[in-house]
Amino acid sequence: MATELDDLRLAVRDAVDSLGGPAVCRDLDLDGPGWDSRAWSVLAEQIGVAAIGVPESLGGLGGLAELVVVAEELGAGVLPVPFLSTVLAAQVLIGAGGADDALEEIAAGAPAALLGLDRHGWYDADSIPFETTSGAGGETVSGVTASALGAAGARWFVVPARTPDGPALFLCDATHAGVSATPLPTLDLSRAHAAVTLSQVPARRLHVASPESVVLPALDVACIVLAAEQVGGAQRSLDHTVDYVKERRQFDRAIGSFQAVKHTLADLLVLVESSRSAVTRAVDADDLAEASSLARAWCSDAYRTVSAEALQLHGGIGFTWEHDCHLYFRRARADAQLLGTSSFHRERLAVTLGW
Repeated sequence: MATELDDLRLAVRDAVDSLGGPAVCRDLDLDGPGWDSRAWSVLAEQIGVAAIGVPESLGGLGGLAELVVVAEELGAGVLPVPFLSTVLAAQVLIGAGGADDALEEIAAGAPAALLGLDRHGWYDADSIPFETTSGAGGETVSGVTASALGAAGARWFVVPARTPDGPALFLCDATHAGVSATPLPTLDLSRAHAAVTLSQVPARRLHVASPESVVLPALDVACIVLAAEQVGGAQRSLDHTVDYVKERRQFDRAIGSFQAVKHTLADLLVLVESSRSAVTRAVDADDLAEASSLARAWCSDAYRTVSAEALQLHGGIGFTWEHDCHLYFRRARADAQLLGTSSFHRERLAVTLGW
């Protein structure tokens, strides 16, 4: 019997396929924000993926299980949309409170982004690049960050900044005249990044005990969502490869019949299924920090391996612009550096478990 999660999965999968899937990456407007506005409009406004995880009282629905289902399907289609960045920013705002108007807009499809993460893609209070200035009109934020996920084209920025009282968390209108967001060329054509400069941008202080008290749990959720995307991408890479080796012939036989190819594909299947187990475990975990780091470390390495072997098994055709194989390879390599590397998360896992 189909469940609501199954229905959601099919709805997102059908939408991704109808929108063009990986082909959308090749048609992106180079002068745009780095993501496809039409695809995001369909997903956010017609299916409601932007509302997932937001409280129902603010127009939201579902939780982590639903986020994971959507992420896996978007990862399978490597669709260039600001889903991950919006989820991360929304989770910070939910944890902080006091930003219901922004959350209502986000649930309706307004993209958002978290600024100020360090070179590891993580929150570090000692390396915040933004600072505040107080005046008669209230507080403003200024500073520069070299790269921020999903920042170009965003409606809202969540910004950790230095203040005389220590680090604090702020909400900024990303469309303000003092904001400059320049899209960056990236290895992964489906994941938008931008360099952001804030020049005395009016900021609303979010009253939290400390930024890390809400940013770190939000990063844990985002890591699980990212791991689910990696599972979707790895599964699709494996599926495409299995189909290809059944058709590609060499020495008058399908290359999928060669023992070395069979063994490689079996190893890749183990990696994909183990990754899916790590994400499934994380959805119901009591310790989100431990579960998210475990899932990120495992899924990141697994996706890199699966996409690389898929490229090799496709031979020369996998490197061509017209083929989808290299898009998954690019995504896997870029994801490995996003929100902490696998080495970073293994170290974090060791600290969390007291090893």
